[in-house]
Amino acid sequence: MNSPATPGRDPIAEARRQWVAHGWDDAAPGMAAVTSIMRAQQLLLTQIDGLLRPFGLTFARFELLRLLSFATEQRMTMRRAGQRLQVHPTSLTSLAARLAEDGHVERVANPADGRSVVLVLTGSGERLVEEATAVLNAEVFETIGLSAEDVAALVEVLSRFRAGRGDFAL
Repeated sequence: MNSPATPGRDPIAEARRQWVAHGWDDAAPGMAAVTSIMRAQQLLLTQIDGLLRPFGLTFARFELLRLLSFATEQRMTMRRAGQRLQVHPTSLTSLAARLAEDGHVERVANPADGRSVVLVLTGSGERLVEEATAVLNAEVFETIGLSAEDVAALVEVLSRFRAGRGDFAL
């Protein structure tokens, strides 16, 4: 749960000041950047989880449903889904099992390779992800709280960072 903010005081700026005061000048900017990213992630995830809760979804489940909705014939192998979502196979199995229990996906044997499973979006899953997407678009993605220029710059900077860490190749 988020604790209320202290008006006019940025705890990350204070942490940076403390880093400098303790002689860690070279590390202070990086600490502030990492801590800012982590805090922004917490703020967004808290908001998104609250919006998805009435749908019985987590953000990870939402992402899997949305991915399947974009796929050809609304189906995809577990392996490909895991690669696209950058999720460990064990985590993906858990996500898929929960969505299957709820009737939003079906897990079927892959006719091309009997050792693998294909995830198929059901009509229920398609309706659910469309409703959830409309809420996330209106409440989060369209109103992120930054100008269009800031959003573009943020995405560009984070893309370079991710590529530099091997997340994908530019």
